[in-house]
Amino acid sequence: MAPGNLTFLFLCSLGNVSGNEKINSDNITRILDRLLDGYDNRLRPGSGGGVTEVKTDIFVTSFGPVSDVEMEFTMDMFFRQMWVDERLKFEGPTEILRLNNRMVDKIWTPDTFFRNSKKSISHNTTSPNKLFRIMQNGTVLYTMRLTISAECPMRLMDFPMDGHACPLRFGSYAYTSSEIMFTWRKGPIASVECPTESMSLLQYDLVGQTLSTELFKSNTGHYSVKVVHFHLQRKLGYYLIQTYIPLIMVVVLSQVSFWINKESVPARTVAGITTVLTMTTLSISARESLPKVAYATAMDWFIAVCFAFVASALSDSSPQESLKRRNHSVCRSEPGDAPPVPIFLQQGSAFPQIPQLAGTSPIDAYARILFPLAFALFNLVYWYIYLAKDSMESASKNIEYHHLYPLIVIPL
Repeated sequence: MAPGNLTFLFLCSLGNVSGNEKINSDNITRILDRLLDGYDNRLRPGSGGGVTEVKTDIFVTSFGPVSDVEMEFTMDMFFRQMWVDERLKFEGPTEILRLNNRMVDKIWTPDTFFRNSKKSISHNTTSPNKLFRIMQNGTVLYTMRLTISAECPMRLMDFPMDGHACPLRFGSYAYTSSEIMFTWRKGPIASVECPTESMSLLQYDLVGQTLSTELFKSNTGHYSVKVVHFHLQRKLGYYLIQTYIPLIMVVVLSQVSFWINKESVPARTVAGITTVLTMTTLSISARESLPKVAYATAMDWFIAVCFAFVASALSDSSPQESLKRRNHSVCRSEPGDAPPVPIFLQQGSAFPQIPQLAGTSPIDAYARILFPLAFALFNLVYWYIYLAKDSMESASKNIEYHHLYPLIVIPL
């Protein structure tokens, strides 16, 4: 075939493709015009009739950070909603109308809000991050990207071996459960996806999530609310390195004073005061990352016992008794008497002799054995109690309590 004929056929095919695209775009434009003709976006689907079912699911793109001081967590997610609007049924060459965010303002959408959020951000760079699609049977898919900072009530009794169930609650603001009912699109297990690679937690492990439904009661009616509890288990490594191991080392160093000569009062006093001050500094730094709660945490109990061990190392009275005996012997000496010459300086000694130090105090002898054994026993009991305890079980009990008593009166 001649080159000229090939060029002619190619141009003809391009013309057919562009013509088909123009026909399709014209058809879609006419479909949209018919859909919006007489459409009132102030009325929900099935207004005055049945309940509008809104199916939801969540894809978490980033979870964290979690703030213990503010008792809140932050997450970035794709929030999807799907419902059926009979007024948006259409027939045409395409099965799905893929539209941009400008169409959202022209039709009815659920007035979904997050009940326990402190701050919410809808991403608008470079354009509003929203996906909007309409199927031939009137099904509407509406997806948006959100960043939510929500409150997370925490019980820090077992800190830092604690676990928490942080809730995310959402539902309709104005429509009661007799008008709008929220359901999980993919069931109560797979409707919330949290990929491992999207977790940005430093002090916690996200061990799972629990989906449930609650019913809130207010003066204006009952409202359907969907709840996601994110189960967080705190990592212990940071606190072992920064707090527990230094505290144990300070207690061990405080027991060195039992091996110092009882006559060396300044040395024993300096060692005791230094360990006390170090213990105080460590306890203050350990509380900086926690809210000012009115109860004692597991770390507080450990610090208190360690402080008691360090303070107990200062309660030895044998040096004071020795000093009293020394002062008493000096007072009984006759005036003008010369102090006794040490043995190793007396004339006639063949070899210089080392002076005999005072004997070991009975209190020191017992303390060298009892203090390490008592501290080791305390550590054994402490770590067994808190490491054997399932901290996530208490968080689950709180969730079960809300399920048993789902009606909560709130003002609107």
